Amino acid sequence: MSRRRIGFWYRLAAVIVKPWLIVLFKRDWRGMENIPADGGFITAINHNSYLDTFSYAHFQYNTGRVPRFLAKDALFRKGVAGAFMRGTDQIPVYRESVNAAGAFRAAVAAIERGECVAFYPEGTLTRDPGLWPMTGKTGVARVALLTRAPVIPIAQWGANEALPPYGKPRLLPRKTLRVVAGPPVDLSAYYDQEPTPEVLRAATGTIMDAITGLLEELRGERAPAERYDMRKAREEERRRADRAAEREESK
Repeated sequence: MSRRRIGFWYRLAAVIVKPWLIVLFKRDWRGMENIPADGGFITAINHNSYLDTFSYAHFQYNTGRVPRFLAKDALFRKGVAGAFMRGTDQIPVYRESVNAAGAFRAAVAAIERGECVAFYPEGTLTRDPGLWPMTGKTGVARVALLTRAPVIPIAQWGANEALPPYGKPRLLPRKTLRVVAGPPVDLSAYYDQEPTPEVLRAATGTIMDAITGLLEELRGERAPAERYDMRKAREEERRRADRAAEREESK
């Protein structure tokens, strides 16, 4: 989607939001040359703050290739925010419903029309104690392997310092919003394979590795050797609760 096709609602959102981002934050943007100039593509982004959606959107808007986000369907029904979500043609995700596959089909159709579709593969704010990317969900890999569109990994850091996940805003001193886009992830090894759960998980892992590598560069640190898995963490929490209950019963 070229800049001339950005549309009224996206331009209105930019007029409202961009001045605040420019005034309140410094910017460190890298890798804009990796955003395709034309054709459909996917961006895969880490998520460590409610603010980082605006940070990434600002970066992407300035490339002239605006993203279509996959977002919870509830956001499309809420007042002004819902009007913007509908007006900017974002993609509603109906979780655990008969309409759940609609987001997948809409994402594929948008890419085939030459648009950018943005995925947060973790599906939620990271629960990793160090705010590193968690294990990703396989939706991004499923769309990528079906369309064979370029997958651009994007890492960001700094929004979490201004608005920590589940924390209070800390705007002062003025924070720097860092965003870096890497070269397309090489998924060619998976193209001719049956998209089994194992293949989709492997392709997702390749995408998450690319995002994590970029975030290591931004932070100047090494990520943990094992990626945080929220499902495993929940299972371990349940096991601990069961063991504690058993100890109480044995007293």
